[in-house]
Amino acid sequence: MIQIPFPPFPFKIKEAEGKEWIFDEIRKQWVRLSPEEWVRQNILQYFLQIMNYPSSLIAIEKEIKLGELKKRFDILVYKNATPWLMVECKEMNVPINESVLKQVLNYNISLEVPYILITNGNHSFAYELSNGKMQQILSIPNY
Repeated sequence: MIQIPFPPFPFKIKEAEGKEWIFDEIRKQWVRLSPEEWVRQNILQYFLQIMNYPSSLIAIEKEIKLGELKKRFDILVYKNATPWLMVECKEMNVPINESVLKQVLNYNISLEVPYILITNGNHSFAYELSNGKMQQILSIPNY
């Protein structure tokens, strides 16, 4: 398991239509503040502030096709114009288990990234995929 110390960040949060919204600095738009979105926004700040990932190479909640199905990944980081790290975020009370790993591995059929991170904010696991094998790694890859 990887410990991810979320850095402090002055998130912009507002209330509208009886719901809370958070400003996504990468997408440059207000998004509904759900428990999963809270984890996503914190991991994004970790990537930007601590890991120094370039914000221009991070995609959030984009659609992918799995056969006839349309799905959305949470976060995808690109390196050298190709998908490099995919992140699946869950809300804090959702356990990170085999079903979450299977979900992200299914997404990876079309993306073929070498690194996967699954997190609920409390528990995080990273994997390296190489030559048809998957190995758990103990840190988030440096860009």
